[in-house]
Amino acid sequence: MDLVFRAARMITPDGETAGCVGVEDGTIVDIAPSLDGRRVVELGEDEVLLPGLVDTHVHVNDPGRAEWEGFPTATRAAAAGGVTTLIDMPLNSVPPTTDLAALAQKRAAARGKVHVDVGFWGGAVPGNLGELVALHEAGVFGFKCFLLHSGVDEFGHLSPPELAEALRQLHGIGGLLIVHAEDPSVIERAPAATGRRYADFLASRPKAAENAAIETVLRLARAADTRVHVLHLSSSDALPLVAAARRDGVRVTAETCPHYLTLRAEDVPDGATQFKCCPPIREGANQDQLWAGLAAGTIDCVVSDHSPCTADLKHLDTGDFGTAWGGIAGLQVGLAAVWTAARARGVALSDVVRWMAAAPADLVGLRRKGRIEPGHDADLVVFAPDASLPVDAGALHHRNPVSAYHGRTLAGVVRSTWLRGRRVDGGTPRGQLLVRGRS
Repeated sequence: MDLVFRAARMITPDGETAGCVGVEDGTIVDIAPSLDGRRVVELGEDEVLLPGLVDTHVHVNDPGRAEWEGFPTATRAAAAGGVTTLIDMPLNSVPPTTDLAALAQKRAAARGKVHVDVGFWGGAVPGNLGELVALHEAGVFGFKCFLLHSGVDEFGHLSPPELAEALRQLHGIGGLLIVHAEDPSVIERAPAATGRRYADFLASRPKAAENAAIETVLRLARAADTRVHVLHLSSSDALPLVAAARRDGVRVTAETCPHYLTLRAEDVPDGATQFKCCPPIREGANQDQLWAGLAAGTIDCVVSDHSPCTADLKHLDTGDFGTAWGGIAGLQVGLAAVWTAARARGVALSDVVRWMAAAPADLVGLRRKGRIEPGHDADLVVFAPDASLPVDAGALHHRNPVSAYHGRTLAGVVRSTWLRGRRVDGGTPRGQLLVRGRS
């Protein structure tokens, strides 16, 4: 064989096992107790072989806001964190990915510059619902919408009637709608987000806003019989809504993010705007329920919602949560952050891998990603789960040195990342641009 990995520990769809993974022409062709190859990678006793992670929620911001993040830096960060496939959000690039011309610009910005495989979401915004079929046929993996202001003026949000129409159109083509679910009327009634106190910012984005928006999404998805996915779920109160809708036949999935599983509102210092995101990081009791939702299968996957910006937009000088950009830059450290918390809770590494690799791949229909299994791409990660990872924001591959994890010591180090059987070195970009239905 071209390449063989030998590991005392590896995570397969059947759980953790020992053995060898054989690779030919970039594809996994065999898994057996013993294999020979022209090149052999022997994992150390402290290392585990994982499938490459799949992150379906990444804001690369390129073109148009590449100073926030760009394809070279984002994909280097992804590979350093064990992510071998990412799906790029349709905002905050300029133009947003809401028509064929914008999709062509997005692909042109990425082509030849990506160190991991990259696919694209389309956007559903007021005025572009006539573009959805063409974007679907062009290979986007689904469509993102907001139910309130997105944070950037060029990506508008859908009213309930527009949401219903988008769902009707996507039903006809078998499309997927992914939703930033916060209800604007609830937030308008909440206290305004101003000043340095994190408690005040948290009060400005209450659980009730998520709960009400998710109820709306589920009601309209049931009527349209269209697949929907709830993005970055942070309100544990919404878990029974999702579970009940699924039992009733609504085709709904949900994700949460590393920051909701590992960071707690009680620990966020006032003025520390690197922790601002929307929906917000909530209290420890809420976090416990999110972990329970993962264990129960109500939450399907864990993805980064990597949403970086330039340091000045975080307003670290004033610490004003009302004016700072909302977004966590966590693409490179997501695996270590989740594993650190999972290990403390007695959760197996195989569960973490399922939530961060297989489940996101299944969400978007990537049949060759997310598993160590014959026929899959040889996207592999050598991971040392007991090694310490001190996080230094300035040493991360993200374009801007801002991180909510700065100064923390996490468990788990990615020692190497392999894309279709070739080690990602951060030098030569070898990632491919993915197309729905052909990847």
